[in-house]
Amino acid sequence: MKQIIYCFLLAAFFLTTGNANAQSGNKPKAVLNHLAIYVTNLQRTVDFYSNVFQLDTIPEPFHDNKHAWYSIAPGVALHVIAGADKPKEYFLNNHMCFSVASVDDFVARIRARNISWVNAKGEPGLITTRVDGVKQVWVNDPDGYFIEVNDAKN
Repeated sequence: MKQIIYCFLLAAFFLTTGNANAQSGNKPKAVLNHLAIYVTNLQRTVDFYSNVFQLDTIPEPFHDNKHAWYSIAPGVALHVIAGADKPKEYFLNNHMCFSVASVDDFVARIRARNISWVNAKGEPGLITTRVDGVKQVWVNDPDGYFIEVNDAKN
């Protein structure tokens, strides 16, 4: 009888432990690895992300002059891939976002390069200030991809 009770308690322990692990989030989950954009002119796009956004390149395995990779967050990359036949039209709400220390300083940098920007309503040359005080602007890269730039303090 003691052996049956012992086995029952042991089984209950393992079942409870397994259930607790599943509920505590120990299951594997998906994490962002990279974003990829398809561009018409690799060098022009590399110049844009390297100089305007001051992103750091990271090694890419292909070495075929059709790819450039950037580090955009810890463990996250932006893959720029050459070969698009023409730029496409994108919606403002379909964008990636970078935070900077100062939107005003960023606007001064893009203004010096004659790069236009819009606010959240798509109005040219204006800066949005959200209700939480975060400033935002949107720019297009050379292929028309929208990029939000804000000063959010994450």
